[in-house]
Amino acid sequence: MKKAVSILATVLLAAILVQFYLAATGAFDSAPKEESFALHRGLGNGILLSAVLLAIGAAIARFPGKVIGMSGLLAVLVLAQSLIREVSKSIADGGSDVGNYIFGLHAVNGVIILGITVTLMRTFRQAAWKAAEPAAVPS
Repeated sequence: MKKAVSILATVLLAAILVQFYLAATGAFDSAPKEESFALHRGLGNGILLSAVLLAIGAAIARFPGKVIGMSGLLAVLVLAQSLIREVSKSIADGGSDVGNYIFGLHAVNGVIILGITVTLMRTFRQAAWKAAEPAAVPS
């Protein structure tokens, strides 16, 4: 199970890197905003599902509580991405620049998500593929 969690964390990291690329291409696309970010939004939903599965997998694989907690935090932060978008969108619809400033937190949160995912991936890899302990030689 630990290897499966490690593989999922690696796939999640790759998806997050692609997510940054899709955000950049959406930002510079001339199409309407909803259309420009459709792939970014779709992949974000997949990332949320993967983050939740990662937290569940970490618990099932009996990782330490701190690691399970960090996995849960990752899922919450990914969910917060959608909340940041919706809150900033509703405020911006009122004609205020405050919505744009709030939306800036979307990028900051994304970088935090990236950092936590890298940390988790390393932790899961070390646990899944740690070197076998040398057998004790009877004397």
